[in-house]
Amino acid sequence: MHIKNKILPALAILGLATAMVVAKVTHTEPPKPVPLAQPAQAPFTYYIGGGGVVESSSRNIDIGTAIAGIVKDVPVTIGDQVKAGDPLFVIDERAQKATVQEKEASLTKAKASLEEAKAAWKNYACQYDLVKNVADRRAVSRDDVEQRRNQELLYRSKIETAKSDVAVAEADLTAAKTDLARLTVRAPVDGEVLQVNIRTGEYAATGALDTPLMRFGATKTLHVRVDIDENDAWRFTPGTKAIAFIRGNRDLKTPLTFVRTEPYVVPKSQLTNSTTERVDTRVLQVIFSFPRAALPAYVGQQLDVFIETGNPDDVLHAQNAAVAGQGAGK
Repeated sequence: MHIKNKILPALAILGLATAMVVAKVTHTEPPKPVPLAQPAQAPFTYYIGGGGVVESSSRNIDIGTAIAGIVKDVPVTIGDQVKAGDPLFVIDERAQKATVQEKEASLTKAKASLEEAKAAWKNYACQYDLVKNVADRRAVSRDDVEQRRNQELLYRSKIETAKSDVAVAEADLTAAKTDLARLTVRAPVDGEVLQVNIRTGEYAATGALDTPLMRFGATKTLHVRVDIDENDAWRFTPGTKAIAFIRGNRDLKTPLTFVRTEPYVVPKSQLTNSTTERVDTRVLQVIFSFPRAALPAYVGQQLDVFIETGNPDDVLHAQNAAVAGQGAGK
C-alpha cells in the first residue's frame, strides 16, 4: 500500500513531463501568410490616398431609346470603335415608314388644293377686273359686280387657308420623319461600345432602366474618379501630382493629369472591401486622366491613387491664412 502511493504520483509526473515534451516538439510557429501581390506604396512624403474607378472621358453613357419597340438590327458589338452619328441599334420602323408615306400623300394633296385655289382665284380675279371699272351700269348690273368681287375675295381667302394646310402637312411630315429617324439610335460621340444588353428580336423599353440597353463612352483617354474622404478634403490642392497603381501589380503605374474637382461632396459609394474602410462618410470626387495606352486598365476597374500634398502643418497654416485674408477683405 505504501509502494502504491508512491507509484501513482510518479506516473502523474511522468505523464505531465511527456505531455510537455510532446507539446514543445510538435508546437511550431504557423507560417506568416504571404500576400499574392504587394500593396502599392505611396511615392510621396505627404499624400492623400484614395480609391479610384476608371471611367470613359465622356462619362459612361447609358444608351436608351426614345421610342419603344422590337429591335430590328444591332450592327455593333462590344469593343467596336464608332464615330458620332453611327447607328448602334435599330427599332422596327415599318409602321413609322407607313406613317411617313401617309404624311407625304397628305402634303401632296394639300399642295394640289393650294394650286386649285390659286387657279380659281385667278379666274375670279379676271372676271372681277372686267366689270369693276365699267361706268355704264346698264352694261352690267351692280349685283353682278358684287358677286364677282365676293368670289375674288373668297378664293383669295381660300388660298391663305390652303397655304396653312400645306404648312400643317409639312410639319406633320417633318414630325413623322423625325420619329422615323429616332428609331435608329446613334452614337452621341466618338467612342467605344462598352456593353450590349439588347439583341435582335428583343423588346427595347423606354425610360431609365436598371440595365441600360447599351453602355458607351470615349476611351482613347480614360478618367479616374477618385474619392477623397471629407476629413482629408481640406488638404487637397487642384493641379497637384497624382499617381495611379493597378491593383494586383504595383509595378503597373502611371502619372495622372488633373481634370476637375466636382465640388459637391457626396455619400461614399465606391467600396474597396478593406476591413478598415468607413462607409458612413462623404467624399469629395476628383477627376484625373491618363492615356489608355499607359495602363492595361478597363472602364469600371478600381485603381489605387496617391495624391501629393504639402506638409499638413504648412497646408493648415496656408488655409488659415487664406481664410483670414478673405475675412480682412470684407
